[in-house]
This record gives sequence, C-alpha cells and structure tokens, in this order.
Amino acid sequence: MEAINNGFSDNSRSQQLDDEDMLSTLTDDILLSILGRVSSVVATRTSVLSTRWRHLPWLLPELSIDVKDFLSAPCAEPIEANDMEQTMASLTKATRSLLDKQQRESSISSLHLDLYLISNFLCEVGQLIGDAIDNGLLKDLDLTVLDEMEPLDCSEEELQQRAQDIDAFFTAYPSVLLCLTKLSLKNVGFDKLDMHHLLFDCCKQLTHLTLHHCDTGSFSLFKIDAPGSRLRVLEIEKCRFLKIDLVCLPKLEKFLWETWVSQVAPLTFGFVPSLGELELSSASNCQQRLFRLSELLHGVRGIHTLTLDFQGETLWLQPEMEELCTAFSKLRKLFIRGIFVEFDILWMTAFLVAAPSIEMLHIEVWEHTCDVGEARLATYHERRNPQWEMHLDRSSDNMLLKELEFAGFKSLEQQFTFIRSILERSPNLQKIVLRDEEQCDDCDALKVPRPSRFPMKKDEQEMVVKRIRDGMFSPDMFFTNMISCKL
Repeated sequence: MEAINNGFSDNSRSQQLDDEDMLSTLTDDILLSILGRVSSVVATRTSVLSTRWRHLPWLLPELSIDVKDFLSAPCAEPIEANDMEQTMASLTKATRSLLDKQQRESSISSLHLDLYLISNFLCEVGQLIGDAIDNGLLKDLDLTVLDEMEPLDCSEEELQQRAQDIDAFFTAYPSVLLCLTKLSLKNVGFDKLDMHHLLFDCCKQLTHLTLHHCDTGSFSLFKIDAPGSRLRVLEIEKCRFLKIDLVCLPKLEKFLWETWVSQVAPLTFGFVPSLGELELSSASNCQQRLFRLSELLHGVRGIHTLTLDFQGETLWLQPEMEELCTAFSKLRKLFIRGIFVEFDILWMTAFLVAAPSIEMLHIEVWEHTCDVGEARLATYHERRNPQWEMHLDRSSDNMLLKELEFAGFKSLEQQFTFIRSILERSPNLQKIVLRDEEQCDDCDALKVPRPSRFPMKKDEQEMVVKRIRDGMFSPDMFFTNMISCKL
C-alpha cells in the first residue's frame, strides 16, 4: 500500500515540491507582478511559504491594506465593535511591518488603506504613515474611512463626532495631507467644520474624492470654488445637499451624484472645462419638480459619456430636444437606466436627435418584485408614464450609432417598437445586445416566483429577431447576425 502522509502521497508531495521549485526560478519582477494582483496582506501571508518569496512584500511598489482582510470568517453582520478593534489592531501591526524602513529595499509609489475610525489605533497608523512620508518612503496615499452603520441609523451627534475625529487626525499628522491623492468618507457631518477648507484647501494633491452620506447638514448648499485643485473624480452618494454649485474645478473629468434631496435642479456648473463624464442617479418623490437637463448643463460642452438613472420612478426631466444640442455636441456614450418596465420608452429617441454623435446607447429597464405592491416604499408616489411628444422625421437619423444594448429585455411590444425605431434611424448600427435583468438580492429574499420573459432558448431568440424584422419599413434588411441575446 502506498504511504500516505497528511493526505498527500509521496508522488503528489514530490510534484508539489517540483511546482514550488519552478515558481522559485522566476525572477523578482515576475513574482512581484503576481503578488501585485492580490492585497498586500495576502502577499505577506503567501511569502512565508517559501524562503524565496520571503522578502518580496517589502519590494512591492504599490501596497493595499484593507482592514476587512483581517476579519475572521464567519463574522457578524453588521460587524461588531470588538471585531473592529481586533481587525484595527491587526491592520496597525501589518502597516508597521510593511512600512518598516529597515526592511524595505525600495520606496512605495502608492498605499491603498481601508480602515475604521478608532482613535487609539488611528494615532499609531497616522504616525507610521507620517514618518513614511517624511522619510521619502511613501509618495501617494489612497485612504478610505469605513463605517458599518447605515445612514438612517446615524444621529447628528455621531456624524459631527466623526467629522471632528477626522479633522483631529489630519491636524495631528499634517504630512498625510501632503500625499493624499484619493479619499473616501462615509457618515461624516461637517456642520461645525469648514468642509471646503479641509477637502480642497488642505488636500492639495487630491485627485479622487468620494463622499457617502457626508455633508454640512440637511438641505445645505455646497459651493466648490477651487481653481488650484487637482481633483479629477468627484462622487457624491446619498448626501443631503440641497444643491451643489461647482464654481471652479478646472481638472474635474468625472462627476457622479446619487440620490439628492433637492426639489429643483440639484446642480449647477461653472468653470469645469475638463468635465467629460457625468452620472446622475436618483428616484423622484412627491415634492420634486421636473427640471430641464439643458439648464443644468448650461455652459458644459465637453461631456462624452452621460448616465441617467431614474431608479424605477417617474422621470425627473422635462421633455426637450433642441435645447440639449449644445451640451451634447461631443456626447459619444449614453446610458439610461432605471426605466420602469411599463413605461413607454420611445421618448428616449429625443436624446438621439439632440446628440447625433452618439455611438453607443445603453438602455436598462427596471422591474423588481421588491418594489411593487406591499413591498413598495410608502414614501414613493404613483409612477407616471412620461408624456413626451416626439415629432421626428427621417432627417433626424443618427448616422454614428453603432451599438445598442438593452438590459432587462422582456419581449414586450413597446420594446420591439423602440428597437425598430432605433434601427430605422441608425443606418450604421452594427450591434444589438439584449440582456436579461440583473439579479436582485431583495427580490430573491421575497421568494416570490416570477417566470422570466427573457428569450433564453435558441428558438425564442430567433422569434425575437423575426418580430423585429417583420415590423421594419424595409423588410429585406438583414440583421440576424447583428442581434445577440445574453444572460
């Protein structure tokens, strides 16, 4: 009988050693490329498996230390305070080791650090990072301050205390601000502090800023006037600003705002000459009034990618076409998401008329079991089908449109009508992709069976192509190979 040792035969153990020897023959550059694809914590743990790998984590030019990598599995959800403290203790130890100047053989080009806001550990981590910056060891810092609380569960006092803790951290370790290039905050209330001064005057190297439920109080105005800022990406999520006025952000390339509380247009643009990508996502409520997108985009002419997400509710836009032509002169990609499944969608051709330079159009239909009947939130009013009167003729053809992607396709007649309309007005269309809706955890939790109306079988997909073709003005048009159905 073949000898067995710890579940491995002699032959399999020999093969394992041979494989390890093959890895050991690789150069440091190749091994570092492999380790660079995982978190620095995983890379450090892997290095103990072989003396050949042992020094490599201290050669990595980019480090990623995430406090959640230290969580034991399984862990409570939401994560409990004791677990947070234990993980922060482990993160502090790992940071001290990886930033040890005696062990490092090269500088660190960037450090991605995700941590919890626990004061006693922040003091030590801040000192470690500050020393690394002062010694020329660390160049760029990407900092994410996590919080496990849901925004609605946070009191005003808790939000303001987090702001004071963050301000105290930056004040105690000013070197951190010198190399902070990316910052993500959650559940921070700057009611009693100068939010603009901290984020734009002090963080002079900041290029990417994400604020999740962070503001200066309910229904406040946030005016950003930072001509010297290097900020390229600004993401605002579930913040309670009444309005954001981007007076001057000369380097801003991408702006995202998800869920606003304003009853009117929530945003104004001043000097943002580099802005090319804009994403607006929100569900309308009873108090909100429709606004014109052209008024919001007044003075903005460089947008090439636009995303509008209505989250399954009534549109918050007024109908318009010609007014958008100036703002849409360079638009190449248009994503329209969260269109309630029962809405007529022919109104979307208005955007094609206003932006004849569009090359890619993505449509995403909203149909959720968790959002109908008793499961629907009482704060939302009855959905209204958009009433946009479209008077289009053949002169409004979109000559540059090459790709149409339709997510949440249900084989509904109104959807066939829309696709035929796009085909008739887009002679250079090369590709149509029909996709099923994405999985929703909240819908799955209801355990209410709902038969799929997406064409999954080959004969069903062929029938979809036939129904589109039969309704065309040019029945001889051949586009069977153009249309693909994907799950």
